[in-house]
Amino acid sequence: MPTTASSPTAERAGGTPSAHALTDVTGSDSSLRRFLHGLPGVDTVGLEARAASLGTRSIKTTAKAYAIDLAISMVDLTTLEGADTPGKVRALGAKAVHPDPTDRTAPTTAAVCVYPDMVTAAKEAVAGSGVLVASVATAFPAGRAALDVKLADVRDAVAAGADEIDMVIDRGAFLSGRYLKVYDEIVAVREASGAARLKVIFETGELSTYDNIRRASWLGMLAGADFIKTSTGKVAVNATPANTLLMLEAVRDFRAQTGVQVGVKPAGGIRTTKDAVKFLVLVNETAGENWLDNHWFRFGASSLLNDLLMQRQKLATGRYSGPDYVTVD
Repeated sequence: MPTTASSPTAERAGGTPSAHALTDVTGSDSSLRRFLHGLPGVDTVGLEARAASLGTRSIKTTAKAYAIDLAISMVDLTTLEGADTPGKVRALGAKAVHPDPTDRTAPTTAAVCVYPDMVTAAKEAVAGSGVLVASVATAFPAGRAALDVKLADVRDAVAAGADEIDMVIDRGAFLSGRYLKVYDEIVAVREASGAARLKVIFETGELSTYDNIRRASWLGMLAGADFIKTSTGKVAVNATPANTLLMLEAVRDFRAQTGVQVGVKPAGGIRTTKDAVKFLVLVNETAGENWLDNHWFRFGASSLLNDLLMQRQKLATGRYSGPDYVTVD
């Protein structure tokens, strides 16, 4: 089963944006704009048709068992509510370590994802397990704060032990064409994150067009993102097969040009095993099997894990579990 250990293939060299071959395009606002608007336009009909076609692929029982365990290992088990408590986070951490307490062969999840003030409780809950702690920062989910406030948010999370930082971009700046401002902010957050891996959230449901999603993907990667992430899960439109397919194409093409591999994290709205398998097919058929590992692909989810566990038990026993088989988060 894949682990969170670093892949030897095309890891980000030095973890900095200067490590790749496209650094010169970020030298000025005009050059960055020219590059982003020079990317090929997205064929909306073709993109959505391909995503729909790949979503019809079926897999056999043995492959389904593997896919379920792989999907479990890719979950960032998430709680991002104002009512979160240390007790709730500790319970979430325990579930991440042992998703099915009655079956210790079930893999751990990739990470738990919490607000910065809950990182300490999460670290204690998953200590020694290999489960990572991710923390949303930069005034999540809206991103409406001054840069120094956002960076303080990141530093607090890192100081508490966060292994990963999930930041939100300034969508207002992006949509008004201030690309260099967005780029500089990501670079600053990348620096403040230190050794923690950085996931850059675009909130694709607010970017209006597929062309904007493609531009945001490249902008995030140019600035040093370790992952590009669809959404916060806090708006009406979150991860979809089409926007995730577009981002997978972007990371594939970015690696082809730079040798740097970047991960993808769809988040929000992925609730069933059937959904998860569709996304895994997208990964395999678009980016390739190098991304079929939780170091490079994640699901931002909470309820998804429960359905994966119930389907896993169905494959093992031939029957669906009762309603109390999994905890309801």
